[in-house]
Amino acid sequence: MGTDAPRTRHHSWLRALTWLLAIVLLLVIAAAGVGWWTVQRSFPTTSGRVDAPGLISSVSVYRDDAGIPQLVADNDHDLFFAQGYVHAQDRFWEMDFRRHVTAGRLAELFGSSQVGTDTFIRTLDWRGIAEQEYDGLDETSRAYYEAYAAGVNAYLDQRSGAELSLEYAVLGLQNPGYSPEPWTPVDSIAWLKAMAWDLRSNLGDEIDRALLATALPADEVARLHPDFDWSTAPTILGGTPAASAPASTEVTSLPEAPDAASGASTESDASTAYVAALSSLRDTLDRIPALLGPEGNDIGSNSWVVGGSLTESGLPLLANDPHLGPALPSIWAQMGLHCAEITETCAFDVAGYTFAGLPGVIIGHNDRIAWGFTNLGPDVADLYLERITGDTYELDGAQVPLIEREETIEVAGGAPVTITVRSTGRGPIVSGIGDDFAAVAEGYPVASGQPEGDYALSLQWTALTPGTTAASIFALDRAGDWDAFRKAASLFDVPAQNLVYADVDGNIGYQAPGTVPIRKVGDGTLPQPGWTNDVGWRDEVAFDDMPNVLNPERGYIVTANNAVTHDGPFLTADWDYGYRAAGIERLLKEKIDAGEKLTAADLSDIQLDTGDANAAAFLPVIAELDLSGDAARGAELLAAWDARDDVDSAGAAYFAVFWRTLLADMFSALPEETQPTGGDRWFSVVGTLLAEPDATWWTNEELGVSGRDAMIAHALDAAWTEATSRMGSDADAWRWGRLHTLTLTNQSFGTSGIAPIEWLFNRGPFELGGGSSIVNAIGWDTSVGYGVDWVPSMRMVVDLHDFDASTWINLTGASGHAFHPNYVDQAPLWQHGKTRPWAFTLDAVRDAATDTLDLLPAAGVTPSSAVPSEAPAAE
Repeated sequence: MGTDAPRTRHHSWLRALTWLLAIVLLLVIAAAGVGWWTVQRSFPTTSGRVDAPGLISSVSVYRDDAGIPQLVADNDHDLFFAQGYVHAQDRFWEMDFRRHVTAGRLAELFGSSQVGTDTFIRTLDWRGIAEQEYDGLDETSRAYYEAYAAGVNAYLDQRSGAELSLEYAVLGLQNPGYSPEPWTPVDSIAWLKAMAWDLRSNLGDEIDRALLATALPADEVARLHPDFDWSTAPTILGGTPAASAPASTEVTSLPEAPDAASGASTESDASTAYVAALSSLRDTLDRIPALLGPEGNDIGSNSWVVGGSLTESGLPLLANDPHLGPALPSIWAQMGLHCAEITETCAFDVAGYTFAGLPGVIIGHNDRIAWGFTNLGPDVADLYLERITGDTYELDGAQVPLIEREETIEVAGGAPVTITVRSTGRGPIVSGIGDDFAAVAEGYPVASGQPEGDYALSLQWTALTPGTTAASIFALDRAGDWDAFRKAASLFDVPAQNLVYADVDGNIGYQAPGTVPIRKVGDGTLPQPGWTNDVGWRDEVAFDDMPNVLNPERGYIVTANNAVTHDGPFLTADWDYGYRAAGIERLLKEKIDAGEKLTAADLSDIQLDTGDANAAAFLPVIAELDLSGDAARGAELLAAWDARDDVDSAGAAYFAVFWRTLLADMFSALPEETQPTGGDRWFSVVGTLLAEPDATWWTNEELGVSGRDAMIAHALDAAWTEATSRMGSDADAWRWGRLHTLTLTNQSFGTSGIAPIEWLFNRGPFELGGGSSIVNAIGWDTSVGYGVDWVPSMRMVVDLHDFDASTWINLTGASGHAFHPNYVDQAPLWQHGKTRPWAFTLDAVRDAATDTLDLLPAAGVTPSSAVPSEAPAAE
């Protein structure tokens, strides 16, 4: 399902603040007495009694020593009202910031530098789609959203400014007139659009292929984007691997840009413009706020479930750790939602991971079932080149009027900006966003041999059609068996996910829900011509045709963003290559084959596995080389290494430097925007090349290196020099954690470029093991450096035999308030692979509580939104 929203490049507004103001702020915050009061004034009340007008009855909020809230109410209205109130207590700045992102209103907070981002979001109309989804909700689900919003607003009525969060004091330096407006249900639902965007599809791969096609023949492009290996890589549903991928519709593409293989000059003005245009498109996408993390295959997850026949208790165990971009506070907020007694008007007893700003529990368990998520990753977004004439676009030889609407962007400290959004029948024209998209459309005709004219780029994406995910959350939270779970999953249309399932009756299962298009032609890997109805989407995959299984014979199900099955409908051509899935399956099978019964502790251990399949492929090759000097010293170090990326491993540190050096030297001739990032795709590419020692990719003429052995020797030598420079001359003292560090960064102010402000909100660095495309997926980007870009954003193991024996951990802490004791208190535990006890039953919740807050209703007030609990699919 992280977190770059927005990062340094999005905050030139903040750099405009003078150092004097920053230093004054720091002095005020650090000052004794008044300064500490300024920080603490936003800390919420967590014990005693507080009036919360809008409640029907009182609600108890129990918090353990980590500040994790467990809510106990007498009716559903009060439960979701209290969830909104408590989310606002802990995380309101995060909620407010997110809703400005999803509404395209960042410029209202931060000024003119955010107009471009807002223009993109307004063009896609995330909030407009959310409004339609709200209007389409069933009465009960709508009441839950309204109750949640009422709870948020009850808290806002009690506090303002820096009393809500320290960030408002900092924001006031530039935007002193800002005051948060009341929360609405649409603010909550719009967050689902951001989640869908960050998990959308393979647009980055499509652009990468197009860029490579300007410089390489088709067979080499295919080599650098290899197919999923159906013959050896594990699939989610298992079974006998097929020799090839499932048949898809006929692949057609736009005419190719000139390249060296066709005899045309790659240095031509047309080709140069085309490359520049494609590069600009990628840059534009990169600049869009990524609330879950930067695009790439490291945005993924691990989740698996083991049946009772294989466990010590005789009932299932379920594990999940979603891999997202790191953020402070964490993307997740742990919480329990409990009815004191299950009745017609109070039907929830659920706990797990929530999103601040959204009612319900996203991942977790109730008193009957448990579930986990990983990203399915189907191709759900396509680009089209459109021929534009005035206010019309061409379709099947006719001119069709463009759909137009105006949007006004309010700008802090500046005049409003009015934009015009244009759309075709398939989706919005993204060329109007700015020069980057326009350059793609303008460069295309010359580069591809199409007639001259005005061209535009449109986007078709499943999330731009109103859906039902907003109601599915409540249905999941209430589901009590496999049939109710599948019915709930059928509502979860965007973003498409892998859902694993377990219940107290001993069943385990898997369901892939989501809206997945069926294309008339093509497989979604390249843009299509928009001027004909011969391309595009003709239907969507029916829910009953989506992959699913209940109680598979082998007794377990592993999902790690790998391909689901070689049978069934075509979902995408760009699967994860299966290294993590293979690692999890290997570790499970080791226990099973040894006749050992699995425990919750075993699943936690598997989550922390650091075995590096890429390194394991290289080590025997390196061991056979005839080396000298630093390269020989490097090979000797690797010979004693176990190919595990542990935090204190010298071998892991050296291999990482070697791997980064090797990729840079092998592929230096590629376009800059297509340089390797080091994840699973590059494991596959280079792993295949290891068996081809004379392949041209092992040659770098500038370095005077030719052949696999010479290239590896060169990289080993250069890596020793770099490792020595970074970590000293004593190789025994090298540690992977010295290079592989994580600084937990506030999403809005943490990359301001002003050290005192960053000091207020950021924490770290933390030294970490793990790596890309291994089970403990603490990812890094070789094109950037060794720092951490993706993390297991949480870890949980649910024990269906005893829910109170389950464990969980969050990346940071329950609180979003800087300097609060629960701001980052879970981070050291997460860093060292530890988890916390997860109390669920009311007795266990009360025993674990260190603080209890009673929220009290106003006398004589009965909320109009209180309705009986009849959420869909929860029977």
